[in-house]
Amino acid sequence: MTLLKPKEDGATGPGHGPRSAIIIPAIGARGEDYPIEKMAAHRSGQLHWAVSVFVFSGEEMLIQRRAAAKYHCGGLWANACCTHPNWGEDLAHSASRRVREELGAAFPLSPRAIIEYEAKVAPDMREHERVQIFRAEVDRDQTRFHPDPDEVDQLRWASVSSLKAEARATPERFAPWFRIYLERWDELDLDRL
Repeated sequence: MTLLKPKEDGATGPGHGPRSAIIIPAIGARGEDYPIEKMAAHRSGQLHWAVSVFVFSGEEMLIQRRAAAKYHCGGLWANACCTHPNWGEDLAHSASRRVREELGAAFPLSPRAIIEYEAKVAPDMREHERVQIFRAEVDRDQTRFHPDPDEVDQLRWASVSSLKAEARATPERFAPWFRIYLERWDELDLDRL
């Protein structure tokens, strides 16, 4: 029997107790990848790899309200899901894995742009990420989502234009990276099918 223990980021998984290090790929000054502990990367602001998934059904995009207990940005709205690849894990695999873990769904993902951003996400944490963007097109009436309540409080569909307006009017309701994505929308290469 495998016990599910909380990870440092509040999620659950086999063998991920509070003392288990989650190792992700950081990016060195010369562009080389090297292993770093995830929380150390966020505390130091070290550039590291991440993936972000955007899910569309026609003109509307799926967004999630992060679970309140998340280690940063709990209760804020963000894109469908994000994660860091584990050390040695392919970016596409990590994106598909996270769709299954967070949203309880599976569908094809297509890679889009790679962008970098920096954002303060908690008083003692700063994200400095090089992000591979992924896009999925689904039929929202045919696709079933089973979000993990430890990760996701709520899902909703909205148009990109309405989300841009909402994020401008009430930025405190949105995760910092999602506000950046909305501001830099044209760079993400998400408008083509």
